[in-house]
Formats: sequence, structure tokens, C-alpha cells
Amino acid sequence: MAASSIHASSTGWTSHALQRAKAEPAYGAFLMLWIGFIAIPLIMGLDKFTNVLTNWVDYLAPWIANISPFSPHGTMMVIGVIEIIAAIAMILRPRYAAFVVAIWLAGIIINLVTYSGFYDVALRDFGLLVAALALAVLARSYTKPGILHGGMK
Repeated sequence: MAASSIHASSTGWTSHALQRAKAEPAYGAFLMLWIGFIAIPLIMGLDKFTNVLTNWVDYLAPWIANISPFSPHGTMMVIGVIEIIAAIAMILRPRYAAFVVAIWLAGIIINLVTYSGFYDVALRDFGLLVAALALAVLARSYTKPGILHGGMK
């Protein structure tokens, strides 16, 4: 069924998105990845300030702590702010933010593989990097280009 033949019901955007996802599995995959890559950086970024999920400083490679102008905790707070900004960018412009998140994940992977004992987490983050690139590919079909006038189709 063509996407243009699916009409939004009176319940609004959510109903339309679910109907479209049923008709177009690729659109459903796009929505799942988009929502996931909003939630993950937002939750992780906010947690850099509270350390409820984990003590994030434990994941910081010593060489990064040594070159940072901030304390290890301060470095993690800066990283948290960047992750929150990435989540906001993902809401607004997933077509471009997905590439930014993929590059960010590459940096996290470099940090983890240079700090012994976190290879399993680095492998998981490589899977997230691949998912972010898949989101970037799908976003080309489901978002409009442009920084100022881009966004969802």
C-alpha cells in the first residue's frame, strides 16, 4: 500500500505513524530506530549528572582523562551535555543527526578499546553504530533534506 494512501485518523500523528508502519515495514524500522536514538543519548546524557545507571567515570580511558582540561567527572558532564544535544538534534533532524551519533559512537568505541576490560561494551557500541548508520539511510527516505527546512516528510 502506498504511503500516500494512508490517511491520518482523528487521533492524530501517532495513529497515522502506526498505520504507516503497518503498511511500510521500513518506515516502522525508521520509527523504532529514531525513537531509540532519541531515548538512548538523552537517558545516558542525563545520567552523566546523576550516575544512577553506573559510575560513568569508570569508563573513561586514562589517556582521555589526561588530555581533558576538566576533571574526569567534569569530562563526563561535558559528554552528558553533548549526548543531550545529540538527542535534541535527532528529534529535529534525524537525517543528519544519525551520522553525528555514529561518529560519536566511534569515539566511544575508541575510548573503550584503548582501556582494557571494556571490549564487550565496545562491541555493543559497534552494533549501535551500525544501527545509527541504518537510521541515516532510512532517514533519507522519510525526512526532508535541509538544516533549516528539513524534518519529517
